Amino acid sequence: MSENSEKYSKSRILIIEDEPDILEVLQYNLEREGFQTLSARDGVTGVSEAQKRKPTLILLDLMLPRMDGLEVCRQLRSLSDTKEIPIIMVTAKGEETDVVLGLELGADDYITKPFSPKEVVARIRALLRRTSRSKLSSGTERIEVGPIVIDSGRFEVQVHGAEISLTRAEFRLLHTLATNPGRVLTRDQLLDKVTGGESVVIDRNVDVHIGTIRKKLGEEGARISTVRGVGYKLQD
Repeated sequence: MSENSEKYSKSRILIIEDEPDILEVLQYNLEREGFQTLSARDGVTGVSEAQKRKPTLILLDLMLPRMDGLEVCRQLRSLSDTKEIPIIMVTAKGEETDVVLGLELGADDYITKPFSPKEVVARIRALLRRTSRSKLSSGTERIEVGPIVIDSGRFEVQVHGAEISLTRAEFRLLHTLATNPGRVLTRDQLLDKVTGGESVVIDRNVDVHIGTIRKKLGEEGARISTVRGVGYKLQD
């Protein structure tokens, strides 16, 4: 077993995919690289398996029977025991609207069919590295920006004492802005914080995430201001 295989031998990947041929290829290549695999052939079963088996990461096809991938993503992010599991969407459409909506719902990355097994393995490893670094660096840091309180140790955000729910990407963006109050951060800088520089994500997604964060912050969302042609900053 190679060094990489040994490193990921305890990582369990749940593949939610209804096409037998694609499922077989993914399982074969992931297991060859040392991953353990779980599978589900429809969205309802996928949500159930994620809750019961607590996988390390989920590969989620968007076109699924019984419940489509976007609804699966929505449900996984709303459940306390699955909300922090990294998700990579797999889409055959390759349409920007599907990608943007999926990332807005809380997916961490996406792969478009047809794909190479090597690309899938590389994306999984990159996302697991980012997730691991995020956990190691979170500590117990607590940041207050007016009535907004960000606790990276607990992965919690409160506004006027009320907790709000953010996806992993939204949390990272808000945390990055809050650690640089009053400073303008470019879209590239913000993307790098969310992706760790290891994943290809379309630039427009920063704007989508910022828009969602503003809505969730309510009236305090106005603290995030747009610097036209440059990026965003958080007013202290």
